[in-house]
Amino acid sequence: MKKTLLATAIVGALGASAAAQAATVYDQDGTKLDIYGRIAMGIEGGGPDDNGAIDNGAEFIDVYSRLGLRMSQEVTSDLTAFGRLEWRFRGDDRTDLSNPSDSGFNEIRQSYIGLQSKQLGTLQAGNFDAFYNQFVSLPFDVYINQGLEFANHTKQSRGDSIGYYTPDLNGFTAALQAKHYSVRGDAEPAGDSTVAAQGAVRYAQGPVTVGLGFVDDVVEGGGNDEMLYGLIGSYAINDQFSVRLGYETRDNNEAVGNGSNGYDKVGLGGTFSTGPWAFSADIYDIDEDGALGVDRTSWALGSYYKVSSNFDVFVELYQADQQSVSVDFGGGEIIDVQRSDDDDIYYLTGARYHF
Repeated sequence: MKKTLLATAIVGALGASAAAQAATVYDQDGTKLDIYGRIAMGIEGGGPDDNGAIDNGAEFIDVYSRLGLRMSQEVTSDLTAFGRLEWRFRGDDRTDLSNPSDSGFNEIRQSYIGLQSKQLGTLQAGNFDAFYNQFVSLPFDVYINQGLEFANHTKQSRGDSIGYYTPDLNGFTAALQAKHYSVRGDAEPAGDSTVAAQGAVRYAQGPVTVGLGFVDDVVEGGGNDEMLYGLIGSYAINDQFSVRLGYETRDNNEAVGNGSNGYDKVGLGGTFSTGPWAFSADIYDIDEDGALGVDRTSWALGSYYKVSSNFDVFVELYQADQQSVSVDFGGGEIIDVQRSDDDDIYYLTGARYHF
């Protein structure tokens, strides 16, 4: 199984695109500097309309354009110091000339430093993607915008974080991360500072990848003060076709939110690539807990075409709550799939140039 072929086929994955297109601007005496990025434009529409109360018509948008630097320096033959800095910028519109502070850059997406040892593992600190996402839910994180129902890269992460992961140990990698929520400087009484921990164990050998992880989903980070657990895996049937299956759960906490914040999610999907084309499809069964919880079925589809090694076009569809349908299997057996009626299918289409 050629892992690089499968990784680059899913053109929605930032890491693969950035690694493939990064330009080395300095490489001497063990010190290296890469620059990478993309300019992306698209049109989106559909999605929730709140029974016609919200306009969900088409709009021309920036699709997560970005600019990044990747730095490293060899300290010894075993130890490397590294850093990464990445910005998002608004690529679909000019800067606001009436606002002197508007530079066009609207987010520092990642900014962290660390040390990597081939024998001891990697330690890093700063603003980076959640380890749960990198080691557990990543097989489903193939869509450019909407479509991932499992915990994403911002889950209890992005800033004030420190993390460690082991080197590959016969296919196994273990990771542990902590994010600090501080109340220093707040007016008293300000509550208590909080640390949200997350961890994962991943097994990757040949065509099989399986990740098991947890997140302490604290309220300060948008959670509900319950533990989140996930078990997600993928299997590469061949160089062109891979399938994925996952389960994620979080208990309900009646003292937090609107009384419905726990859930059980099961996801099934796959990616097929052929030549310059790649296609992804995923479906989720979601059971929300609590008095206001609902059961829903969501799905996502993606089609990607590489015009060249640097330029690709894409179309994505996402339905958070599938419309009511009746499926007749014969013999009088009819299965109804229900949904609410306040959203349309979300769509996104556009093009990206990677550099």
